[in-house]
Amino acid sequence: MKIHCKYTGVKGMLTIYRDALRSRYMITKQAEKKTKILIFWEKHGLDATIEAFEVKRRTLFDWKQKWITGGKKPEALNEKSRAPKTKRKRLWGDRLLSEIKRIRFEHPNLGKEKLHPLLAEWCGQKGLACPKPKTIGRLIKDLGGLRRRPTAISHFGKIKVIHRQKVVRKPMNFKTEYPGHCVALDTIEKHIWGRRYYVITFEDLYTRFCFAWETTSHASLAAKEFFTLCLKVFPFPIAFVLTDNGSEFMKHFDEELRRLHLVHYHTYPKTPKMNARLERFNRTIQEEFVDYHVSDLKTPEIFNGRLVDYLVWYNTERVHCAFQNKLSPVQFMLQLPREAVANMPAECKSGWPYTAIAEDEIHR
Repeated sequence: MKIHCKYTGVKGMLTIYRDALRSRYMITKQAEKKTKILIFWEKHGLDATIEAFEVKRRTLFDWKQKWITGGKKPEALNEKSRAPKTKRKRLWGDRLLSEIKRIRFEHPNLGKEKLHPLLAEWCGQKGLACPKPKTIGRLIKDLGGLRRRPTAISHFGKIKVIHRQKVVRKPMNFKTEYPGHCVALDTIEKHIWGRRYYVITFEDLYTRFCFAWETTSHASLAAKEFFTLCLKVFPFPIAFVLTDNGSEFMKHFDEELRRLHLVHYHTYPKTPKMNARLERFNRTIQEEFVDYHVSDLKTPEIFNGRLVDYLVWYNTERVHCAFQNKLSPVQFMLQLPREAVANMPAECKSGWPYTAIAEDEIHR
């Protein structure tokens, strides 16, 4: 007895391939579900189907008609697109589209809102109707985006697209484990008498030791000088530095961190919560000191002298809520357990407050 099989030979392989494509791309899950319901109807009747699947009577008859018309194939029950067969096209003149292309080519990063006033001025001169910003955005999309990226010629004479410099972001689950593991820096900006004054702040995220300094400049060179001062004030070596994406923490500041072999972490744009501890210190120092010495900002020497007195009190006497309002940052440093010191790198264990005698005790 010879059994017929449609999946034999080359034609059989093509049939398998065609059936696989049909089941993978042409039959939706909804069509499979509808087919199962119709098969259940044939076996158990209409009333049982309505009760089991809670489908309306009219809907079942519509499905059955499509199913029978399509030769009882599951793909006949696929949902058809309800989009209109013909869509209205945006009928704007070629002169307007050419002007949009020209402006977009000269200013590749101008969006629809900023491009609208320039286009409105040109349309007024030419006596043409100007589209709204949303319509301009749709026209740019219809024209392919009109995005022109900056390019440069490589050493091999090839044109390469210049990508924005990528920075190292702070890991999501990063936790400090010892003093100096990660320190944070930020800038407080004050507007007084039509002039800007800047106070750069520093905090060790483990011990809550803080420092600050007023500067009249917002340049990266000022941040570099401030960080050099922090290295003299803070008694532990530093491993990681966390800042936002401000310009003061670029160029000279970043070069100084590279020279010192320190990892520079950046927060994500518009996410101050990633540097929440220092942001809270910024609020504290403004509420407790800066707001009461605004007039001294004009003379940085006087302001910084009084600021140092406040920071000495803050670090040595003022209790911190991170330590259950029982210890100040310096008192916490002096009472650090040996487990915290054990996690520190070797060069950190010889730092203050651990003397050579304490270091010998640790190695025993």
